[in-house]
Amino acid sequence: MPGQQTASKTEKETVEIKLAHSPDSDDAFMFYALATHKLATPGYKYTHILSDIQSLNEAALSETYDVTAISFAAYPVIRDRYMLLDCGASFGEGYAPIVVSTKSLKPAELAGKRIAVPGLKISADLSLKLYEPNFEPVVMPFDKIIDAVQKDLVEAGLLIHEGQLFFPKMGLHRVVDLGIWWQELTGLPLPLGGNAVRRALGPELGRQISRTIRDSVSYGLEHREEALNYAMQFAREMDTDLADKFVGMYVNKWTLGYGEKGRKAVKELIKRGTKAGLLPGPPTVDFLGED
Repeated sequence: MPGQQTASKTEKETVEIKLAHSPDSDDAFMFYALATHKLATPGYKYTHILSDIQSLNEAALSETYDVTAISFAAYPVIRDRYMLLDCGASFGEGYAPIVVSTKSLKPAELAGKRIAVPGLKISADLSLKLYEPNFEPVVMPFDKIIDAVQKDLVEAGLLIHEGQLFFPKMGLHRVVDLGIWWQELTGLPLPLGGNAVRRALGPELGRQISRTIRDSVSYGLEHREEALNYAMQFAREMDTDLADKFVGMYVNKWTLGYGEKGRKAVKELIKRGTKAGLLPGPPTVDFLGED
């Protein structure tokens, strides 16, 4: 396939793994140990590529990277090329992307509104469409949405990343927290993003990569202060306390492993998205764990 990258060997038989993830503080925290060589990975060299999640979703269509962060909403389109690793995922448990406005809109008033969204193939957009199918999406970079809402360029905005924490300081009002809505609806956390490995690498290497990522997450959680200090370089406009809170939201027990409940949550999101005609079928999900 033209432009396709593969796990390659050097003369010393070192396998290069191209690992792509977002340039955000939570991902930086997650991959701190791996990026700074705190973990021994004999025989493997991990090359980190940083890009926004929408771009990573699109790159996965051509198998650009061996391992990549993806939105769960993008998974059905690439399921024939990638399998989900059973670690490294982000869930919103009772919190998640938030719809905000300059006025105190009621949730039912979102119908027909122009709403700024950070992408059309991401889980936040999918969850909003499941909540309210009738709105006009206006796609823009996630870090421009608060400004667009403040200037009334749109009637509401869908916030991801750190905007979920400091929008009240910007004079905006919460219309709906999609994580709370989803939990009340399903009793499950809202799946947002995960890590996927190319099927072409085979299950043995896939499991090795899964163990390495889990070890990196574990190291960060066990050495929180040093991992957070490293992640601060990616913490846009956040002080240490706010960054620590944000990291805690998305790097936690769910990141170490989905467990039965996490897997159920992913399958439920894919099933509902497929039933609503928002995702291509079939509504199947394949996880590659250690076992």
